[in-house]
Amino acid sequence: MCCASCGITANDDIKLKKCTACNCVRYCGVKCQKEHRPQHKKECKKRAAELRDEILFKLPESSHLGDCPICCLPLPIDNDK
Repeated sequence: MCCASCGITANDDIKLKKCTACNCVRYCGVKCQKEHRPQHKKECKKRAAELRDEILFKLPESSHLGDCPICCLPLPIDNDK
């Protein structure tokens, strides 16, 4: 792994921090993150939206049949079927 801005690789002395929005790129520090932001911003927003959608539409493990997968509220039961 290396810093998306300066290209320095991670080692014992340098720990790279992930972009908290998209988790796709890593930076060695705030300075590099700010310098790289203009190039990263568009792709970051796109990936962050994809991650939010994945989380939103993923069914909870403890879901009950008949619950809405988005809001987890019980769906009305149609007794005619």
